Amino acid sequence: MAECMRTTLNPPKTPLHSNKISAPKLSFSSSFSSFGTKPNSSNSNNYPRISLSVMSNKSQNQNQNQNHHHHHQQHLSLDAVISSNRKAELLGDIKGSLSNRLSETNLHLTVPGLKSKTRGKVRDIYDGGDYLVLVTTDRQSAFDRILASIPFKGQVLNETSLWWFDQTRHITPNAVISSPDKNVTIAKKCSVIPVEFVVRGFVTGSTDTSLWTVYNKGIRNYCGNALPDGLVKNQKLPANILTPTTKAEDHDVPVTPDEIVKLGLMTESEFDEASRKALRLFEYGQRVASEHGLILVDTKYEFGKSSDDSILLIDEVHTPDSSRYWIAHSYEERFQSGLEPENVDKEFLRLWFKDHCNPYEDEVLPDAPEELICELAWRYIFLYEAITKSRFDVPSTKEPIHDRISRNVLSALSALQ
Repeated sequence: MAECMRTTLNPPKTPLHSNKISAPKLSFSSSFSSFGTKPNSSNSNNYPRISLSVMSNKSQNQNQNQNHHHHHQQHLSLDAVISSNRKAELLGDIKGSLSNRLSETNLHLTVPGLKSKTRGKVRDIYDGGDYLVLVTTDRQSAFDRILASIPFKGQVLNETSLWWFDQTRHITPNAVISSPDKNVTIAKKCSVIPVEFVVRGFVTGSTDTSLWTVYNKGIRNYCGNALPDGLVKNQKLPANILTPTTKAEDHDVPVTPDEIVKLGLMTESEFDEASRKALRLFEYGQRVASEHGLILVDTKYEFGKSSDDSILLIDEVHTPDSSRYWIAHSYEERFQSGLEPENVDKEFLRLWFKDHCNPYEDEVLPDAPEELICELAWRYIFLYEAITKSRFDVPSTKEPIHDRISRNVLSALSALQ
């Protein structure tokens, strides 16, 4: 999700800005992978099926006098996948767009004035002078590589982030200037702080850097956090914790606050400000998720410094790519029974690949089944609708998506001149 950010041990060959921060980077988010797969139509049912019915909480009226955030608390249940009318409604559009996914963009060839292109895992970032043009594609990454392309994913991620950016202005300013297209954000150019602020509320996860993997190996002091003995997988932590990482060539490297300062990645006061913002953002995200029947389990934030040295929130916020979400009302019962929580994120895709190959080492990955691709597309849309309380706007297919984006970006950049 973030750039291949190098620590001072691996300084970039050609810094793009002169700045106090070590390893400044031009773009918001990119990391490089030469792997790609094309989905095929083979079927697989080896993933949890979900369907979501939204019911108003019966005790809603009791909450009327409480904080306005709690007025519309809801319960989500994962009952019968097939019975969700909304999913049935969208499935045709999802399948219809399998041949029209946005896997790659080349706006530097179609929009005059855009200079270089940086290809991230999910985003293509273009240098527009004083601005960055960030195009969120449908690429799906995990294990530091591209796994597939998911219909509508780029639009969902872009619109989810924009919603959260708008909702969190009271906590921190951000770099967003405008969104001229469903897949595009135009942002202020920042020097990216080469630290990812990972915040966690639970001991969970399946990747090598996940908290449960590390905890299960016996580590009790992680990124400067002392962890109590006796925690079990998927348990809520006594308090939310920050587990920052830096970016090595291809993977996240856990780091302590002291190391961040010693390496010169941030000053102590910059780290204090960014970490305070990250914890507040997470607490706010947890509260909003909880009102919509969800648990925000963990997430990552990125910050950049603007030309006046202020710290801005950049990249993406609380999306299914950067965050893990569980269904709230079944969590406790499943946890007590030793079952995995019901999730609404890309974890089941990660697990499918872990079951079918070694995603860290195999050079060529199997194609993700079409059914699974469509399921993930639905989950991304569901999460967007559940959180924002707005209907996902299925884009028209009359105009090829790359043409539409080029036209909208050209128009927006002209207006900014």
